[in-house]
Amino acid sequence: MSGSHRAASPRRPASAPTDRSEAEQSQGRAASRRSRRKARPRRVRKLTVGTATLLALAAGWFTVGPGRDFQASTASAAPDHEPEVVPMQAADAGQHTEAPAADRSDRERITSIPGIGASWMSQVPADTRQLLVASGQGKDSSDNTVTLWTRDADGGWQAGQAWPAHNAYKGWTADHRSGDLRSPIGLFSLTDAGGRKTDPGSKLPYDESKSFVMSGRGFNNEPLAGSFDYVIAINYNRVEGKSPLDTTYPQGAAKGGGIWLHLDHGGPTHGCISLTEDHMVELIKTLDPALHPMIMMGDAQSLAA
Repeated sequence: MSGSHRAASPRRPASAPTDRSEAEQSQGRAASRRSRRKARPRRVRKLTVGTATLLALAAGWFTVGPGRDFQASTASAAPDHEPEVVPMQAADAGQHTEAPAADRSDRERITSIPGIGASWMSQVPADTRQLLVASGQGKDSSDNTVTLWTRDADGGWQAGQAWPAHNAYKGWTADHRSGDLRSPIGLFSLTDAGGRKTDPGSKLPYDESKSFVMSGRGFNNEPLAGSFDYVIAINYNRVEGKSPLDTTYPQGAAKGGGIWLHLDHGGPTHGCISLTEDHMVELIKTLDPALHPMIMMGDAQSLAA
């Protein structure tokens, strides 16, 4: 197979009382005013509505509507703007102007995946609700980042976690050939899984077989054993619905094959995409054939075109 994979308050004058609360001092002053009013001859005069209102404000309070008492205070008003006035009708009705949560989420909905060009997005089938994006660091780089995007019923895309991954030793190509040590650029479906280890809970058809064997050492002299314990076949030059082990190449053997997602062994692959075991297991358990999963893979510059 070609794939491996923030001042102190001024001190009060000494004569100022410091052992009484503000509420107690306020109550004392009010009692003194009442005594002075009783000592003076009582004089009744007619007050206009405007005078009564001004006196009420001077007393430090006013009433708006039945049961609504507001303390008049300028100390709390912001220094750089007028206090906000809330219309009575809105207050009575319990209205507020904040947008409903559903509207906010709709504005935040991503309808196009960042970094992916319009020509690529147009190729994603309408029924594909899971899209794995493997975006390479450069055309000749063997390092890439894999992210699983999920599309909701309204067409918005949600990103999963971004996972580091490897691809082929020499990077990427739009014309993959057997033995060129490059990973194919393209959009491919994901329909079949398998591996040497027991099925971890795959929704895709899973072929458990002892034939998923890899030996020897990789480009960094790292051991390759166990690389195929879990695999997902990338439908490049293969027949969908068959075991990843199937060697039928519809475009011919010269176009290469055996391009898989498999366990990372710590270095570049021959053409595959490799992830750590925990991420591979999560991916196998998440991909759902009912959501028609696909993978879009290539270097970032090519995918942005």
